Amino acid sequence: MGTEALQFGTPAAIERPRWTLAAYRNMVRKHLGHRAELELKSLAHKTWDIAPAEQGGVTPPAIFLPGQMERVTGWQEGLFFPYVYPGPTMQGGLPVEHGPTRAFLLKDVWLIEGALYKGNASQWLSLRHATFPPLRVEHEIERAAVYCSHNGNRWFGTWMMEDCPTYALACNEGTPVTTAPSARHPLFGQAPAYEAWLGMQPLRLRTAFFRELVLFDDMSNNRNRYQRYRDMGNKLLAHVAHAPHPGIFILRGSDGERRMLRNELALAEHLRVSRGFRVIDPMRMSVSEIVTACAGARVVMGVEGSQLVHGVNVLQPGGTVFALQPPNRFVSYYKFLTDRDGQQFAFVVGTPDGEGYTIDIDEVERTLDLLPA
Repeated sequence: MGTEALQFGTPAAIERPRWTLAAYRNMVRKHLGHRAELELKSLAHKTWDIAPAEQGGVTPPAIFLPGQMERVTGWQEGLFFPYVYPGPTMQGGLPVEHGPTRAFLLKDVWLIEGALYKGNASQWLSLRHATFPPLRVEHEIERAAVYCSHNGNRWFGTWMMEDCPTYALACNEGTPVTTAPSARHPLFGQAPAYEAWLGMQPLRLRTAFFRELVLFDDMSNNRNRYQRYRDMGNKLLAHVAHAPHPGIFILRGSDGERRMLRNELALAEHLRVSRGFRVIDPMRMSVSEIVTACAGARVVMGVEGSQLVHGVNVLQPGGTVFALQPPNRFVSYYKFLTDRDGQQFAFVVGTPDGEGYTIDIDEVERTLDLLPA
């Protein structure tokens, strides 16, 4: 896109080189053991609520057979908001409390190779691109809004379910900006097609100086965030013909962080025959083929991971996300989304098998029998 105008009738980015030691000052402070970095949002010139906090009701229980949680040997909630142990989350009955969606306006902020800097504060948007960050910044932007996140630049599922909904907020506040891809963090292969279908036109930058920059606190699953995600799903569905069908099994294979389900193909084929599930390998398909296959599914099933988002994007209220959980890496991230979106969350925990794990097919069948008709 270069420096094309995105909105506000002014160029999105002006080619105006500047020089800064912001990144090196940050490195020196850390090397000398100075006090912890300030949070960038603490230096905001102005803050405001985009959507209010919400309370009401209690969470539903997940759908699972007795004895499943006793198999869990490790969990990963430390990586995912709201950072709580999954046991009580699966049992349900917790009060629903969602925080507000907030915006923060800062002035005179530097973007240098995946990190934002202002004074003694910084915020990483991705892992460091290079050992020695550049001193020269190529672009100057009058007002921008960053919608990407560190986890979203690392995991496709987080990018799709968190960063993409925040893009809608960014469009209202400035030029939507994200970090440019690098050898360490290349652009997700299916991102351009999804962006085209969702009408996203971000400005990707390695370096920039922002006269005004808007950041967001958009982690709470309030109704505002729900509606933005539902709007995304409706945009995708508008591109394909669809009708209800029993379910979709989304293969993970060996893609992404390793969590090998040894009998994945056997389980997928069993469900294709016994339940009429469609089986897809998203790494071998176009976005058009993926959305067409997933649209209308009543159940979205597969190894817990980012690949499930292809089906979750278009899953309707009343549908079910069914996660096949590795025993050493239990994640309840999708449970928070199904609670928000009026869906069910079901799971089976596997048993260790060499470097991977296996899932009992009979347990999957019995858990499917527990789902609402």
